[in-house]
Amino acid sequence: MGITMRVSVVVVNWNVKEFLQSCLASVLKESGSFSAGSVEIIVVDNASSDGSAEMVREQYPQVRLLANADNRGFSAACNQAIAGCTGDAVLLLNPDAELLPESLGELAGWLKRHPAAAAVGPRMLNADGTIQSSRRRFPTLATAFLESTILQSYFPKLLHLSRYYCLDQPEDHEQEVDWLVGACLLLRRKALQEVGPLDERFFLYFEETDWCLRAKRAGWQIGYLPRAQVLHHYGQSSGQDLRLRHIYFTDSKCRYYRKHFGPAAGRLVRWFLLVSYALQMVEESVKLALGHKVAARRQRIALLGSLLKWGLKG
Repeated sequence: MGITMRVSVVVVNWNVKEFLQSCLASVLKESGSFSAGSVEIIVVDNASSDGSAEMVREQYPQVRLLANADNRGFSAACNQAIAGCTGDAVLLLNPDAELLPESLGELAGWLKRHPAAAAVGPRMLNADGTIQSSRRRFPTLATAFLESTILQSYFPKLLHLSRYYCLDQPEDHEQEVDWLVGACLLLRRKALQEVGPLDERFFLYFEETDWCLRAKRAGWQIGYLPRAQVLHHYGQSSGQDLRLRHIYFTDSKCRYYRKHFGPAAGRLVRWFLLVSYALQMVEESVKLALGHKVAARRQRIALLGSLLKWGLKG
């Protein structure tokens, strides 16, 4: 007898047709362990230009396709799909991720056995089989100045960062965490109804951090289940435009701190990031003048210039 929990799988896609094919194939294979009709698959295509929507229509007629005329962002597209889901749980799955054998059943079974949990996520693996970091503690104000900043590049082994990445907890043990990277995250429908949908002000990045924080504050738990494993080809969508990727990340980071730490903290984080971009631009310019990796330096200077131009307009 198959697993009885009904699961809605939501995949938000933007111009990664080949990865989306593999993703959907893995979901369909995993759905075989569920009772007939218990797994529905919804793809939201955010105005891809690579034929992704056409591929889904032709090759996966059993998948419900929502084809947007423009790129609505990750949070809005997820909410668009969630509004029409019928499952007891909703799996948010990146198109560049593939469910490995028994992963969906393991996640659904765990969520069914743990009624106090709002969400559960798997162990994430890189394409070469190595572990991809996905567990996190909630960021503090100090995290804003250390994680993914110029300071991290100089001081990567700070105790604060180790705690943020949960490096003090074993990777292969089932455990409660603060939040998990949203490339594959199974959300309880009841928790979604209580906590609310993803905050659409986060176009990309920090939406899962924000939702898990809201869930925790409402008394829910977040689980990490390492025996469920998912292969994740990190950054295939966002990596297509590095300028927009960094802008979305910076904007969402500032929004998160403004929302949860107050307007002053949001402004402080924003200006710290802008100053750090300016300092990095000076450093890159010096290296360019010395003839060190000229092409890479010019590309980096152009990216930092775009970030400064965007940030100073805000």
